[in-house]
Amino acid sequence: MGSYLPSTPQERQEMLQSIGYQAIDELYSDVPKRVLLNKPLNIPKGISELEVRDAMRGMAAKNRTFPVVLRGAGAYDHYIPAIVGSVTSREEFSTTYTPYQAELSQGILQSIFEYQTMICELTGMDVSNASVYDGASAAAEAAMMCLDRRREGVLVSAAAHPEVIETIRTYCWGRDVPFALIPVKDGQTDAAALEQLLNEKTACVYMQQPNFFGQIEDAQSLVDITHKAGAKAIMGVYPISLGMLKTPAEYGVDIAVGEGQPLGIPLSYGGPYLGFMTAKKELTRSLPGRIVGETKDNQGRRAFVLTLQAREQHIRREKAGSNVCSNQALCAMTAAVYMSAMGPQGIRRAAELCYHKAHYFADQLTRIPGFKLAYDGAFFNEFVTTTPMEAKALEAALMEKGILSGLPVDGNMLWCVTEKLSKQTIDEVVNAVQEVCAK
Repeated sequence: MGSYLPSTPQERQEMLQSIGYQAIDELYSDVPKRVLLNKPLNIPKGISELEVRDAMRGMAAKNRTFPVVLRGAGAYDHYIPAIVGSVTSREEFSTTYTPYQAELSQGILQSIFEYQTMICELTGMDVSNASVYDGASAAAEAAMMCLDRRREGVLVSAAAHPEVIETIRTYCWGRDVPFALIPVKDGQTDAAALEQLLNEKTACVYMQQPNFFGQIEDAQSLVDITHKAGAKAIMGVYPISLGMLKTPAEYGVDIAVGEGQPLGIPLSYGGPYLGFMTAKKELTRSLPGRIVGETKDNQGRRAFVLTLQAREQHIRREKAGSNVCSNQALCAMTAAVYMSAMGPQGIRRAAELCYHKAHYFADQLTRIPGFKLAYDGAFFNEFVTTTPMEAKALEAALMEKGILSGLPVDGNMLWCVTEKLSKQTIDEVVNAVQEVCAK
């Protein structure tokens, strides 16, 4: 059904009369007069398209971009093949709406189905939903999935991303769910402390691999300890690292979640991003959001349908496990196109380049007096170092040279290297750091 906006006073009056009113104000008769606006808005008059464009360009010029990025901490500067934007910018994808009518939405339903399939292949898990808002939301939704009448406590590694921790904490606060942090020891989750915190009421344990400090956790021990206590294990993963590291399924976790931004989604000043959620088969009906399934039509042809919609819009509110209202369909399709373009070997190669270039940078950087690795454990492409000068001052000095440094964390610096940085660029960064510290 289309929309019609009356354009003349006479047409507006006729429309009002057709519904039994004489004036627009009568439509708002139930609204208290004290909250009604009885004077014009204090905003400038409209301007031309040319003036709008100039104003927008002026605002955009205030944004600062850096040709060299050495920061990760949850959002990563990976190379995105040109075909990704070419496909996802097509109008039939960028303007699609919720696929309620399967017979009219086969294209978008198939794109979601392929995304789910690829995420399951990447993580090794049995089932994936059609995405949530971001990685932090995915982690919090996963924790809520594990709650039941007998178990309601949530334990979260203090080595997880701070924003993920706060999001889970907020979800728990809103539902009066006991929440506790597992202490960190030498940059990793303290397994002994986890054993002490677990009890018969603990519903789940959330850990991150690699963790916020870039450290590769002894995840198998953490998962085994969690399962021994009867709780479920949730693992937050960096998707590109799965090209090299063990998958969540190989660790035996119950739910694997993460931020999908590294899978072909630009940094875009912070969003929109993509939260992916995968789980063991037995937890399928607890997943929030949507699951698209494959079937056959009455002529035996391949077809796609919304198989599961566990939210209050589609089922009774008391039966809903989540109030997630949107899925990131375009971002999910972007991730699917990226994974299709890269293929298993491409993702593995990207992971290997991240790993080796990060270790080369760490080796060169720690030759400068005052820089040393804060933790001795293995790392993927992020690592923490001490600095010979105040971390914030180092950050500011490198920004003046067009380099976005690592993230200052507790007086140290959390660095990140992706496949985009060449050896020449890394050497130039090391020289720039040396120059700044010498001053």
